[in-house]
Amino acid sequence: MKPYVYAKLNTVAILSILSLILVSGCSITRRLKPNQSLVRKITVKGIGEEFAEPAKNYVDKQQQPNSIVNLQFYYAFSKNGKKNIGEPPAILDSDLVEFSRLQIQKFLQNKGFLNARVADDIKIKNKKAELIFTVTPGTMFKVRRYKDSIADPKLAVLYHANKNMITRIRPNKRYDEDSLAFDREQFYQLMKRNGYYDFYRQYVNFSVDTALNRGLVDVDLVVDNPAGKKAHTPFTINNTLIVVDRSSGRARGKADTLQLDSQFRFVDFSGKFNSKTITRYIFQKKGQLYNINNQTLTTTRLSELNVFRNVPSPAYTKTADSTNRLNSRIELIPLKKMSNRVEAEFIFNNGRYGFNLANTYTNRNLFGGAEILQVKFNYSILYDNAKEQATLNNGIQNQDFKIGANLTYPGIISPFGIRASGLYGIPHTTFASSYDYFFQNGLVARRNIINSITYDWAENNRRQYSFTPINIQFSSGKIDPQAAQDLLAQNRYSYIYLIGRTVFTAGSQYTFSKNYSLLTSYQNFIFFRGNLDLGGNSLALISKLTNAKRDTLGQRTVFGQAFSQYVKGEADLRFYRSLGGERQFIFRINPGIGVPYGNSNQLIFEKNFYVGGTNDMRAWLPRTLGPGGFNRATFYANNDQRARFKYLDQFGEIKIVANAEYRYKIANNFFGSKLKGAVFTDIGNVWRLKDQPLENPGGQFTLATLPKTTAIGIGTGLRVDLGFFVFRLDAGLKFKDPQFGGSEQWVLLNHLSELFYSGDFKNNYLQNNGEKYSFMQLNFGIGMPF
Repeated sequence: MKPYVYAKLNTVAILSILSLILVSGCSITRRLKPNQSLVRKITVKGIGEEFAEPAKNYVDKQQQPNSIVNLQFYYAFSKNGKKNIGEPPAILDSDLVEFSRLQIQKFLQNKGFLNARVADDIKIKNKKAELIFTVTPGTMFKVRRYKDSIADPKLAVLYHANKNMITRIRPNKRYDEDSLAFDREQFYQLMKRNGYYDFYRQYVNFSVDTALNRGLVDVDLVVDNPAGKKAHTPFTINNTLIVVDRSSGRARGKADTLQLDSQFRFVDFSGKFNSKTITRYIFQKKGQLYNINNQTLTTTRLSELNVFRNVPSPAYTKTADSTNRLNSRIELIPLKKMSNRVEAEFIFNNGRYGFNLANTYTNRNLFGGAEILQVKFNYSILYDNAKEQATLNNGIQNQDFKIGANLTYPGIISPFGIRASGLYGIPHTTFASSYDYFFQNGLVARRNIINSITYDWAENNRRQYSFTPINIQFSSGKIDPQAAQDLLAQNRYSYIYLIGRTVFTAGSQYTFSKNYSLLTSYQNFIFFRGNLDLGGNSLALISKLTNAKRDTLGQRTVFGQAFSQYVKGEADLRFYRSLGGERQFIFRINPGIGVPYGNSNQLIFEKNFYVGGTNDMRAWLPRTLGPGGFNRATFYANNDQRARFKYLDQFGEIKIVANAEYRYKIANNFFGSKLKGAVFTDIGNVWRLKDQPLENPGGQFTLATLPKTTAIGIGTGLRVDLGFFVFRLDAGLKFKDPQFGGSEQWVLLNHLSELFYSGDFKNNYLQNNGEKYSFMQLNFGIGMPF
């Protein structure tokens, strides 16, 4: 029951891009000059895969084989090589091959094959070159003895207490110069965590004896003292000065100055900040040893308050006496207190067009405690030029008006005095209220009001929680008389009840997520997010205790209104695998189920599941898939009814969606941003929990019918990565459409010739449904799909 706003591009233009991506590289070599060859393969022989694969990364970048896709983009858009789009061809260059040979040889020597030698060979066939590097590794050197010589006895004690946790160098293990660099950095960080503010990496060195001639190496760790001193000096934290400047950067003027306690002195030239909000997230305490981790934690948390510009690291000065203490100064510049963002989108697809207008007003530091108030307004309207729709609704498909306000406080506001440390992220309390009015001429007008309180916090770097103890929702609907008459004529009483009833509920929601912080990385990891939504139980208890009256349908009431009772759960499980560089494969499974019970036999309309659109089944528009094998063409008496009830009947209490996506980089510099690509497949649908032959025949979930009622879409996409957000364009093709029966479900295979042109299949669909069948959907979005 929402409008759907999609930026759609001209189909012919997009299809030309898709065709370009699918073109093979057979014609690429024709573009080369007579004396040129294209590097297409790299082979490293003579050593195990453990070293052969990473050794290929040491081949010069200009000699790395191109991706066919990147190469096609280069030839299509980089005329005369003037634009850096895609990748220029890897033209064979003997000088760069020699340079690559030396780099591979050095890499292997650093990995313990100190006498390794590498020879190169080039094989050319049909202007395609294979680079072959043959390794003679020689003896693999191992560490015979590892000892340390640390001039400062206190540093030696500290190191030996932590040695097993920070060193990679072990006797009888392969000698590896990367391990030396790792151990140097770990020693430095250990000192910085334990008070040694003046400690530098240059104090740490290694003495390596490789002259044993038996494939053995002796390694000595040498840590020097500062010049002219007998030991390193540990420092403790003393006083902290916090300075808040004006956001305008103009003359400071008079400041609010407070001596908060024995450590903190607070100077606020803006006159708008509560000092406790800032000191709560300063983790350097007076009398404690200097710790670089606490310094980083302080900077990070103050940045996360989202009320200051880039927060610099604290500046330290040593006290004038001999107590070895550090005074610190933290200087903060506020962001502008108020800002406003206006966004607009235009929609066009298959005769549907419209616009979406949004405005977000933000007020930072509303009450001086880094609170953030956001007021959001959104208006959408969608027109449909289809003949039946234009006559029925004056061309208007639907309209939606939303307004809402969120007040977010950086901490936990609770009557139980709950405190969260903020070690792993700033906890938040959010008070939210929203009003949504949806109107579809000839069908329904619905109002939805939601008020909630939510707590967000982190247990550690990987685990995050969100708990909404109070979520009160009030929904009401008014059905158009003609629509109600049509529904009654078809005995579809439950639809009248679903969209036309007035109902409210009070519930709670709980969300747990793991590895959310890794989503923008290229590591191998598993992401999980689970959500549980419970509604109506407290109202059911109140209703029973007060012996409240039942309404005409036999439902219990509170304050004279029926309430909804349900449980709804959803999971999002993803497997991320790095394929090297900025290449990545993701598999996602996203199931969900909602069950009405007690005082309800149906979910609130907004609590049902819908699929289609930018984030799940991308070959379908939202709310135009399912449930199960439901076919609207065979269900409605005429096109007027199909148009009237569009976006009403394709929902379910069960959802299962699976996505597989391969992501890769196309260009590092695409008009100042990175251009990336993706190839994907989407599989899934929604289903009804029970058999509903009068409403959604073929829509029930059963294991027996699951294969034939599951939809499949395939596609490709482009992503323009600006760093702070991503613009995304995905083109999805319907591959298997469950609204059809038998082999006719495989629409792309059966009717590939009608992908761009109309034929019997599209003409029959238009006649039976009153609208065109679209094999492709183009979705524009901000951010990744998942």
